[in-house]
Amino acid sequence: MTLLLQAAPLLALLALLGTGRAGPLAACGVALALALPAIAVSLPDGVTLLGFLGGATLRAAFLALQPMAVVAGGLLFHAAVQPAADAAERLPTAQRIFAVTLPMGCFLESVTGFAVGAVFALAALRAMGVGGAVAVALSLQGLVMVPWGGLGPGTSLGAVLAGVPAQDAVALSAWPNAGWIIALAPILWWLQDRAGVVVSGREKMMQALMLTVLALLLVALHWVLPFEVIGVVASGGVTIWALWRADPPRDLVAALRMSWPYLLLTLCLLGARLVPNPPALHPFPELPAFPITHVAVVLWLVSASLLLARGDGLARGLAALRRAQRPALAMLLYVTLGRWLAGSGIALALATALIEGKGDLAAYAITPLGFASGMITGSNVGANAALMPVQAALGQVLGLPVLLAPALHNFAGAAGAGMSIAGTAMLCALLADGTRPVQVWRLMLPSMALVMLFGTLALVFMR
Repeated sequence: MTLLLQAAPLLALLALLGTGRAGPLAACGVALALALPAIAVSLPDGVTLLGFLGGATLRAAFLALQPMAVVAGGLLFHAAVQPAADAAERLPTAQRIFAVTLPMGCFLESVTGFAVGAVFALAALRAMGVGGAVAVALSLQGLVMVPWGGLGPGTSLGAVLAGVPAQDAVALSAWPNAGWIIALAPILWWLQDRAGVVVSGREKMMQALMLTVLALLLVALHWVLPFEVIGVVASGGVTIWALWRADPPRDLVAALRMSWPYLLLTLCLLGARLVPNPPALHPFPELPAFPITHVAVVLWLVSASLLLARGDGLARGLAALRRAQRPALAMLLYVTLGRWLAGSGIALALATALIEGKGDLAAYAITPLGFASGMITGSNVGANAALMPVQAALGQVLGLPVLLAPALHNFAGAAGAGMSIAGTAMLCALLADGTRPVQVWRLMLPSMALVMLFGTLALVFMR
């Protein structure tokens, strides 16, 4: 009975989103209400319901503040660099759709984190006239390198919780992640076809080649570079290649004119990471701090500077902030739900029930559990905070190599975070055309299956 009560919030959330009977915000509201009795029966002795809810909700608001501010900053930046309304329309082509989704999305996500890669990809697709569930599904392809997103804070946290070296663990995570990236090629072509764009045989070969190069760099660079910068380096080169093919500039001056805002943002973001011990807002010792060099602060400052240089900058900025309201509210509600479930012990109880008594077969639950934790919590930080200790302990009990369970959880949790309930709801709210998360997840089923496949193959061949 207790287990059913604990599962009720997630079951209701998935049922409402899956049937389309409620939108992302209303569905999360129902899940939050159902979570109250589940939390009441899950809290340890001595912890009151009101006390827990007060503390967990404050922590959730602090955690949500960071992605909310980053998404708003990303929209401001896009407003600042977007061509004027009377500029020539950019028609959707296979080269352009590919360039702005997977390589460019991965690059921006590696620099910023917080699903900004998908936000930029969605904005670029909308500018080409691509909308609906397929636009969100294509945008989510920019989140296939989440372990390296935002220079890897989730991976660092997961390694600490598992008690393993982060560089070694993420180097192992890179193998199934690389296989997943290469295998995504047919799914990308199918999604582009769903968007009304035919991908020629020659273009398929080029896209497959770029994915292969990206995957090989992701694996090989761990031998020579710290993992924090590998996402930026691996995806950056492929992004330049893909963008050059999509819209070849007339000359070097035109190329610099088109790319300088992105180069400026990248340099500012990387430069901010070099500031030692910056002042930070850190009200909760167990949660990541919010330093003045945070991605969101840099995004807002750079975007404000670019907007001030435009005659219509104020109007563009206000319009961007209005667009950010619904996705920000969605992020706040879903982060709160994830924090309630993880902090109360519900997530741990459900995971333990799934693997209890399964013997050696429990090892095959590592990838699905990791994926589920990422999909529920909405971030690699959340996925690792919620279940990394459970997964690492499970690996030890089963006699797996010490790095394997943490690496698989990091891979699968990050993959789930890239297709998470919160992130998908946010993008649907941003698109604002009636698209529901369940429509997106139907298109993402092949990608989800590939995550399970490569996680299982890694378990079989690396144990």
